[in-house]
Order: sequence, then structure tokens, then C-alpha cells
Amino acid sequence: MSKAIVLLSGGLDSTTVLAITLDQGYEVTAVSFNYGQRHDYEIDCAKDVVAHFNIKTHHITNIDLGSIGGSALTDDLDVPKDRDLDEMNSEIPITYVPARNTIFLSYALALAEVKKAFNIFIGVNALDYSGYPDCRPEYIEAFQKMGRLATKSGVEKKEQLQIHTPLIEMTKSEIIQTGMMLGVDYSKTHSCYDPIGKGYPCGRCDACQLRLKGFMEAGAVDPAEHGCFEAYCP
Repeated sequence: MSKAIVLLSGGLDSTTVLAITLDQGYEVTAVSFNYGQRHDYEIDCAKDVVAHFNIKTHHITNIDLGSIGGSALTDDLDVPKDRDLDEMNSEIPITYVPARNTIFLSYALALAEVKKAFNIFIGVNALDYSGYPDCRPEYIEAFQKMGRLATKSGVEKKEQLQIHTPLIEMTKSEIIQTGMMLGVDYSKTHSCYDPIGKGYPCGRCDACQLRLKGFMEAGAVDPAEHGCFEAYCP
């Protein structure tokens, strides 16, 4: 059985990627990061997802990106709220975490070489393309090339790193439909950038709005527990 590393945040996209990877028959090692984000709800969700899919190996790694700051997810900056799609796509948002995917993929690359698991799966997707520079296909291709140049296995050409992005051309509704077919329990996932109370989604940040839109377009109801905000309250 081929081995794979899956970057798992505990969110909707990465959980769907995990299900896809398992469906393709890989032996999976899941990797999650405590990187100084605003909350740890997504790490709790990642643990629940790992248990749900009976993943035997789950690395939770501490990387303090909060000491760098520069993002509303790691610094004392306001998370944008109530933006329409045009506003979301107009510029790189303040929720972009500088070099986050480069750092995460570099860790996964090191782990992949040690474990001889040369397939790395990451949940970047089409909706992130315009907002986040490290979610673009060009970036993934460049990192893959770098990874093949920077590792012993790549230089010796025994194994070639492959970064898989199964969601890259999918809409949020297509991602959700795929996950539902593969048995994903989305009640165990967390997407909100700025949760309220005991982890309830705010319903107003970009991530909440894109998630809500995705479920509506998929003709499904989001099973995650929500706080009382306009989009969800009767």
C-alpha cells in the first residue's frame, strides 16, 4: 500500500481531502499544526476527524507563527466581516498567513522523506486561488520542483515527490458533495476565522460565508453546530 501525508487543519476542505486520499487506497499519516492561530477549535476538530476515519498516525506540531504576526489569524487584527464575493476577490485578504503553506509543506516534505511517503495531499482549492498566493497551481508546481531538488530521495531519483491538490478546480459545493459521497461527517469540521462563545461560527467572516454558500448550492444543510446569527437563526 502506498503511503501519503495529508495536511489536516480540521476544516471542511482538508477533511474532504483526507477522505479522498483514503478512498484512493493510501496509508495515511495526518499532520496538523498549532501555529499560533486565534483559537484551537480546528485542532480539536482535526482530532475528531482522525478518530472518525480511524487514522493511526496523527502528528500535531507546534510552530509559533503568532510571534511573526502579520495576519488576522495570528495577530491582533480584525477579521473582515460581511464581505461579498467581489470584495473577497479584490485583494489578498488580511487572513492570509505569511508563508504558512510553505512552512507546512516543508514540514510535510521532511516527514514524507523519513516515512518514505512521497505523496503529499493538501486542500488548496479554486476559491482560494484569487485570495491566497500559496494556493495557486503555480505555487504548488514550484514547491514540488523545489522538493524534488532539495531531498536525498529526489537527487538519487529513487522516489519523486508528488503534491496532490484534488480540490484545486472544485467549487465549494462540489467539494461538499464529494465529501458527502465519501462519508465525511461535516459536523466534525470547523471553518470560522473568528468563532464566538464555545466555538460557534460567527457566520460573517469570509470562511463562514463561503461554507454557507457551498452547502446551499450543494442542496444540503450544514450539520455543524452554529450560534445564533442571521444566516442560521429562524
